[in-house]
Amino acid sequence: MHSPKRVLFLDLVLSIFRLNGLLIAEGDAMTEKLGLTHARWKVIGAIALSSAGLTVPGIARVLGQSRQAVQRITDVMVEDGLLQYTPNPKHKRSVLVTLTDQGKDVYNMLREVQDPWAIENTEDIPIEELETALRLIRRLIKKFN
Repeated sequence: MHSPKRVLFLDLVLSIFRLNGLLIAEGDAMTEKLGLTHARWKVIGAIALSSAGLTVPGIARVLGQSRQAVQRITDVMVEDGLLQYTPNPKHKRSVLVTLTDQGKDVYNMLREVQDPWAIENTEDIPIEELETALRLIRRLIKKFN
């Protein structure tokens, strides 16, 4: 059965896949000059936007990725001096991942590139449309989480 709602939803899914690919390419282009990849950009952003650091499983949940994949990238970023593991007062075995001073500097440099990019790419989109899209995407994330 080809209900209009089913067809529309599947078109939305494919469009989100396409957007994801485009955002990855944009992220790589934006972060290349800083020696980063989109994956590192996402991890730094997730940690920077958290108030007290995140655990590796917490980062994985925020990004919708496997804990193992996030562990691999955070280990490399710790070696590179961008992140650090700190004791977690709420859980002895699950350390917090926080930005080092160097990581904070990189995040600030990212913001200098990212903020104008975000403004430029949303100039012609009304804020109400962005809010509606965000609500829908968050609702779908909850459904599939």
